[in-house]
Amino acid sequence: MFTIGDFARHGRVSVRMLRHYDATGLLRPAHVDPVSGYRYYSAAQLARLNRIIALKDLGFTLQQVRDIVDEKVSPEELRGMLRLRRAELESAMAAAGARLIQVEARLRAIESEGHMPTNDVVIKSVRSVRVAELTATAASFSPEDIGPVIGPLYDELFRCLDSAGITPTGPGIAYYEDAPEGEGRISVHAAVQVSAPLQDGTFRILDLPPLDQAATIVHRGSMDAVVPTAQALARWIDANDYQSMGYPREINLECPDDREDWVTELQAPVTRA
Repeated sequence: MFTIGDFARHGRVSVRMLRHYDATGLLRPAHVDPVSGYRYYSAAQLARLNRIIALKDLGFTLQQVRDIVDEKVSPEELRGMLRLRRAELESAMAAAGARLIQVEARLRAIESEGHMPTNDVVIKSVRSVRVAELTATAASFSPEDIGPVIGPLYDELFRCLDSAGITPTGPGIAYYEDAPEGEGRISVHAAVQVSAPLQDGTFRILDLPPLDQAATIVHRGSMDAVVPTAQALARWIDANDYQSMGYPREINLECPDDREDWVTELQAPVTRA
């Protein structure tokens, strides 16, 4: 038998945690001295302790842990719970990875403050182009709000085009407007160049207006990390006596499977200040 201190050391947990497990009935001592009240544990109880810790680390509540270790949950129910928890953890990891990319992008933007862009900024006119598009609303223009909206939009758009027998004839073009409901919300347009009659329906086919003057810059890499490139373009616009006239369009020049190899042209409509 082990004292509570010895058992805590062998189980790599705190004495306070063992007392809490005792109080909640999750892990009772094997023996409690009736005179001193000292708790004693057996080596066999390490197996239950290990299961409790593992299930807690997976994010289960103490009640769920109790049901599992007391075999109140069937094997099939346990498999379902574990699958759900795995999906939750994978989603959290993906979100954390995207957040890390955005933090690194903000750091690069901070480091480049006060410097003119080394990227080539070109002023050019952009012709009208016919596109098929789907539209949705994002909470803001930040990458963490745009990304989860525009990705599914493009997936659905390409499914719709495939069902309609329409083949894209050019690159994807994402463009943005202030949403009618205001409060910083953004209307997100996921579009792709097509050659087909104008239509309204499950998706729209329309002629995207030309831009008389656009300040353009090429961004290489994931759009989650677009902030430094977008801010470099903004600094160039200001330094060269232009005035921004709206949100930049994003032209997907290259979109391989690895998002870090993406090539995207930003086209910001401008006029002379």
